[in-house]
Amino acid sequence: MMSRERKKAAAGLHEKLQILRSVTHSRVLSDTSIILDASEYIQELKQKVVRLKQEIACEDEAGALKHSSSPATVTVETLGHGFLVSVFSDKSCPGLLVSILEAFDELGLSVLEATASCADDTFHLEAVGGENQAENVDEHVVKQAVLRAIRNCGSEGCRQQE
Repeated sequence: MMSRERKKAAAGLHEKLQILRSVTHSRVLSDTSIILDASEYIQELKQKVVRLKQEIACEDEAGALKHSSSPATVTVETLGHGFLVSVFSDKSCPGLLVSILEAFDELGLSVLEATASCADDTFHLEAVGGENQAENVDEHVVKQAVLRAIRNCGSEGCRQQE
């Protein structure tokens, strides 16, 4: 009687392993290899979950930025004796580029290279600014000056996107 129960349990286990093999798209035949493949598959799924959670968090953060009172995202990176400044704004206004370039000038930064675009009421600028006579100018100072220039442009009659 015990042998029949053992055979039934073994058959059930074999059937479950074959289902596991199918679900994990494993091509191996041994039970141990099927379990190892399933373990690797579970790890891959865990990594996908982490990536998806990060993407969702980034999308939520981007959505929050888009609906926040600050319509612009400004990033500044130090490059040797200058800075890489990236500005993205979902609101555009006449004179925004000029206002930002004037902020660079006030800091003593010369624009070595820049790319700007304005479409569908959005504004994007990437600029490399090199130091002229700028002392005590760091990433934070540059970022605050650019944000101030954007706010000033906004208070002077930017078209606001609702």
